Amino acid sequence: MASMERDEDYKFLPIVDAMASINQRVNLFGIVLETSIPKQIKGTDCFCALKIVDESHPGPGISVNVFAETVDMLPQVESAGDIIQLSHVVMKTHGSEVYALFNKKSSQFALFEGKHSTNFVPYQVSYKYRARDQDKKLILGLRKWLTEFQLNTGSNNSSSLKEIREGEGFSLVCKVLHICEVRKDDWMLFVWDGTDTPPVTIEKKLEDEMENPLPLRLEPFCLSRDVLCLFPAVGTVLRVVVDRGNAKLGLHLLKTGRWVKLINIKCEVHAGLWCGVLMPFTKIRYFPNDDDLVLQLQRFYDERVQSKWARMPFLSFPWPSHITETDYPDVPFVTLMNVLTHPEVTAKFRCVVRVIAAFPWQAADFRSPTGTYRIRLTLEDSTARIHAFLFAEDGVKFFGGYPSVDSMTRKLNALLGVAESEFTNEFKGSPRNPPWVQCCLKSYCIHKNDIWGSRNYQIFATQLVG
Repeated sequence: MASMERDEDYKFLPIVDAMASINQRVNLFGIVLETSIPKQIKGTDCFCALKIVDESHPGPGISVNVFAETVDMLPQVESAGDIIQLSHVVMKTHGSEVYALFNKKSSQFALFEGKHSTNFVPYQVSYKYRARDQDKKLILGLRKWLTEFQLNTGSNNSSSLKEIREGEGFSLVCKVLHICEVRKDDWMLFVWDGTDTPPVTIEKKLEDEMENPLPLRLEPFCLSRDVLCLFPAVGTVLRVVVDRGNAKLGLHLLKTGRWVKLINIKCEVHAGLWCGVLMPFTKIRYFPNDDDLVLQLQRFYDERVQSKWARMPFLSFPWPSHITETDYPDVPFVTLMNVLTHPEVTAKFRCVVRVIAAFPWQAADFRSPTGTYRIRLTLEDSTARIHAFLFAEDGVKFFGGYPSVDSMTRKLNALLGVAESEFTNEFKGSPRNPPWVQCCLKSYCIHKNDIWGSRNYQIFATQLVG
């Protein structure tokens, strides 16, 4: 004979009443504010934490700690403001905090769309989930309450990429552009908010460029052109990784193309490149595309790209340093991301960049035994880093002929941000802050028939005037 279900199996409590039911099994409906990033914990379990609210307890909400056998079986909330039904969760305390514990064997959940939906079919359910007659009424009540309740998106305590500081924790509202596995079980996020990260002081010595050159990227391989072409050409794309000292996070479950708020992440600098770090306590909040904050960020970006100077880095305004000049002063600037993703293999560009490294690093070695210039410069702007070569007559143009080694050293040191006190041939390796300068670039392919192959870049029509 089928087992009889008890009355409490059908009873849903307001959150405020559930919080008074310590060590009891309860059923809840709530609005999801945010969720932690799914992670694998010790043993075979996977874990995430949700924060939920309802009319009885609109803030700050309570946590729901969810355990499951696999990451895919955890709740995957589509958007802040979605509704969750929780069955047979146990109310617990940790210090003064009350939370709900979701047991992987005895608890169930269902996720429903938020206030703008008229659909009562859940978009994700757990094993053994069972719909109940009163579900529709409770969902309608929460959706009605949501139309009157201002869901706190936390915009007042968020930073943009232009405001980040090394070593500091912060929260970032951004768009997830891409997710990839850079090593086995090691994932990287690529996020963007339309602003530029501040330029970083270069710590590496110039002489290190031969054995240990500055990297062009944080990922161990070059992203495909198909991926790069999906990235905006203006604004920094920040690489975000997982704190290596902690459990593996299920980053592959995050949704590309969605606006999110990453709550409590840390920023580090590696080889002069900004890197976001997800910590064990990092939370995530998905935003609908019509959220006021998302619309505000999108408007800011749209206004920026319509400007005549949109392709200049923010911090190069009102104009880059005058230590370089080009033969094409009226050609509009483009970003290095524009250069990398240009549809034609051979093309010409004008950019505002910083020169962060040179190889060879000593002016005495800039020319071959036959007197031909042959130099590789590392350029960066707020969107990318590339290598660009100075060769033959373009080197003659750049240095104004064949000046003395001392003269070339002094000019190049100014370009590389070497302090005036170190304008000697014996570079001491102090931190450098290269100025923003303009230059002309042309792209080319070494093998003429290799139209989809790797592109090279060369500086031309540019002069270093000091």
